[in-house]
Amino acid sequence: MSHRVIEPKVFYVGTPVVLISTRNEDGTANLAPMSSAWWLGSACMLGLSGHSHTASNLRREREAVLNLAHADLVDAVDRIALLTGSRDIPPAKRARGYTFEPDKFGAAGLSPLPAELVGAPRVAECQIQLEVEITDMRPFAASHLLAIEARVVRSHVDEHIIVEGSDHHIDPERWDPLIMKFCEFYGRGQNLAPSRLAAGWQMPPLRPAAASARRASGRAAC
Repeated sequence: MSHRVIEPKVFYVGTPVVLISTRNEDGTANLAPMSSAWWLGSACMLGLSGHSHTASNLRREREAVLNLAHADLVDAVDRIALLTGSRDIPPAKRARGYTFEPDKFGAAGLSPLPAELVGAPRVAECQIQLEVEITDMRPFAASHLLAIEARVVRSHVDEHIIVEGSDHHIDPERWDPLIMKFCEFYGRGQNLAPSRLAAGWQMPPLRPAAASARRASGRAAC
């Protein structure tokens, strides 16, 4: 093993993809994919750009639904990877290819479900849906970034991935989360599909072996 000092463009070494649903000022729904999230007990920490439309909704509404995407939703997530609910698109986002889209659920091909304790909708197709209240928002690392603390107030979990006979445990063998790793989508232990986000961030193309594995996976699923 030989190590070399480098300066990575991003540090997304492997984090779950979360679809954050929030309520817009006019009462309509916004949906945004993100992958800077971690949990400890019933608390969750989110990392977002303070310039994002989602951040604006969170400041005002102080609530959301964290919909955890599984591997089969990779295409739906990728369809909205470069969409924003804000008409005023920051230059940096515009340069990466972001465009305005008011109906993110429709663009993704996903279905909204009413939540029980918050105003934002759940994503019907996600196996894990967490209604949360925002307890703190503060600057993080850079002036345009936010660390957002949330508290889970209600959890909705697909019965298929719950340990049989339990009301408290999710079966890790049945739960296959969609993972964002260096702006590429992974699940089932392999790369799943091309990523619009990776193209927008000008990440290097995957090695031929990874692309071949992805194509083989697609043939097997047909």
